[in-house]
Amino acid sequence: MKNVQTLMKAGLACVVMSLSAASALAAEGAAVKMVPETDIAKLPGVALSQTLADGLPVGIKKAGVLKVATDLTPPISFHSDEGKLVGIDADLAAALGVILGVEIQMTDVGAGAAIVPSILSKRFDISISGINDDPELQKQVDVIDYMFDATTIMTIKDNPLGIKDMGDLCGKKVAVPVGTFQGKLVEAASAKCATPIDIMSIPKMPDVLQAVRTGRADATVNGYATSVYTTANQTGKGKGLQALPDVRLAVGYLGMLTSKDNPELRDTVVAALQQMVDSGAYQSIMTKWGLGPLAVKTVKVNDAANMPVE
Repeated sequence: MKNVQTLMKAGLACVVMSLSAASALAAEGAAVKMVPETDIAKLPGVALSQTLADGLPVGIKKAGVLKVATDLTPPISFHSDEGKLVGIDADLAAALGVILGVEIQMTDVGAGAAIVPSILSKRFDISISGINDDPELQKQVDVIDYMFDATTIMTIKDNPLGIKDMGDLCGKKVAVPVGTFQGKLVEAASAKCATPIDIMSIPKMPDVLQAVRTGRADATVNGYATSVYTTANQTGKGKGLQALPDVRLAVGYLGMLTSKDNPELRDTVVAALQQMVDSGAYQSIMTKWGLGPLAVKTVKVNDAANMPVE
């Protein structure tokens, strides 16, 4: 998945990632007002909770707007053929707007590496974007764990190189998004190789997939949910690729990010998500996008230590 992770000490990481964010601004999309689709609006639990609305921070209540950062990887969030912002996160964001009684403005920040700095700088209130939770990330932001995910390998269709596991990537060109958890896994795997992996770090996930599709890279290591969905639906620049579903590494959480000094927002969003979980609306959204088995039963915060990754 998009999975922004810090591999450095928190202070230095903030500086480096802020520079990445600045370079990504040129690719940032316009804010989109999220209105639930008919199938989402009619789900049980997608209804105003005045108690939760009252629990929002004063600034958000006064503005009547929740500013959300995302970046694009199907089925988490992506553009439909008609150019509409859709996906699990789009549906969850729109449903949150109904429950909390605010307008949701969702912005594609252009690259996964821009997500964390966009929250630290308070340009956005929250990210709703499939980012892998881990203890290092939690040093910078609070992470609302809202679904499970794992990691797998994607190759060109029919896997002509016969790649079966991470060991088979030794000596090969592997594309990964800049600053990601998957990049960290590939670096660790490369350190065990007699012939190191040639790691290609690319800012945007669609361009990572395109590198594999065009033969510039032999494979990518990517979020399991994204890879399986892309294979099944052949969406966007994922056409011509396939996931290796038998490779399932580093099972953990994907999280929404909030600033550590904004516990009111964090706790209100957790309660709103749990309302969706308890009503069945959340499961319906996950199932709609083919990821029902990755649904959580309880929305937790900063729980990565209880889901250790490899």
